[in-house]
Amino acid sequence: MLAAALLLLAACASAPQRPQPGSTTAMAANDVLFRAISLVGTPYRWGGNTPASGFDCSGLVDYVYRTEARVDLPRTSREMSRLPDPRLDRAQLAPGDLVFFQTDGNGVSHVGIYVGKDRFVHAPDTGGTVRLDALDNPTGAGISSMASACCADP
Repeated sequence: MLAAALLLLAACASAPQRPQPGSTTAMAANDVLFRAISLVGTPYRWGGNTPASGFDCSGLVDYVYRTEARVDLPRTSREMSRLPDPRLDRAQLAPGDLVFFQTDGNGVSHVGIYVGKDRFVHAPDTGGTVRLDALDNPTGAGISSMASACCADP
C-alpha cells in the first residue's frame, strides 16, 4: 500500500513532457498555418526570431511552432532537419509539414512551413521579407533541392 502511494505521488510530481513534433492536434496545426501566413511581410533578419526583430528561416519556424503548437524546435534549419520525424515524398506533404532545402551545396540550409497546394511560407534572404512561395520556384525561393519532415498532424 505504501509503495503504491509513493508511486502515485512520484507520478504526480514528475514534470510534464513537452509535446513532440508530430503530436500536435489538428487545431494546433491550423493555428500554425494561420500564424505563419499572418507573418508574411515581416522583414528578414539573420538570427531574428520574433515579429518585432524580424526572422530568419529557422527563427520563423521556431517562433510559429513554439507560440502556436507549444513545440520547441532546434534553432537552425540543419538541426531541425535531423529531428527523428518521418521523411516524406513531395506528394505526401500536408499543411504544417516542414520543408527543408539545400541552397548552398553544404546540406540543409533553409526551412519553411508547407501550407498546401505546393506553397510554403519562409523567410528567404537578407533585404527581403517573410513570404509565401511555390515549392517549384527555385529562383524566387533560392532553392536547389528539397526534403521534408512532418512536424504536425493536420
